[in-house]
Amino acid sequence: MATQLTKLTRIITSSSARTRPIWGSHGYSSSSAVASLESEPLFSGLKDYEEYRKRMNGGVTHKALLVDAVGTLVVPSQPMAQIYRQIGEKYGVKLNEDEILMRYRRAYEQPWGRSRIRYVDDGRPFWQHIVSSSTGCSDSQYFEELYNYYTTDKAWHLCDPNAEKVFKALKKAGVKLAIVSNFDTRLRPLLRALNCDHWFDALAVSAEVSDLCT
Repeated sequence: MATQLTKLTRIITSSSARTRPIWGSHGYSSSSAVASLESEPLFSGLKDYEEYRKRMNGGVTHKALLVDAVGTLVVPSQPMAQIYRQIGEKYGVKLNEDEILMRYRRAYEQPWGRSRIRYVDDGRPFWQHIVSSSTGCSDSQYFEELYNYYTTDKAWHLCDPNAEKVFKALKKAGVKLAIVSNFDTRLRPLLRALNCDHWFDALAVSAEVSDLCT
């Protein structure tokens, strides 16, 4: 195939419902729809996309698209354990990356307080627990440096370099776009830092609506 569909384009066009949430690692997409996309070229413009939607959905067009943040829109630029170790060395962290990752997973999988909601407001209490459990270091300066690092565009990058082109085409087609993500309050400044916050009509962050869920 001369021109391959990007990952994000395949995700967006594989949904067959009028309005359907798309999550980073969960199986909402249709395997048959994805298979049929293998022979389709990357859309050259809005008209091609409109015709494709009608061909796939019998004239039914999508009214809205919900996108997860981590794993669908953005991913960490470096492995978590690597960053924890690199920043932690000057604070006395001696564990290697494999040990940090093992301890991180163990801590992350444990129940958090009385609620299932990990991220409340800025999420600091939860992340302080994760960082200290993962590295054995409870230095507050170490935590703050790590915490602030993950609010910058240095820590994250877009999953797909063609994301902006795809989302702009969707907007022109009249599709409402929203991010719905299990994240703390750093998500908004992070999306601003990555210059992609304006692609979306709405942003729903679990930490900001946690009071409604407890």
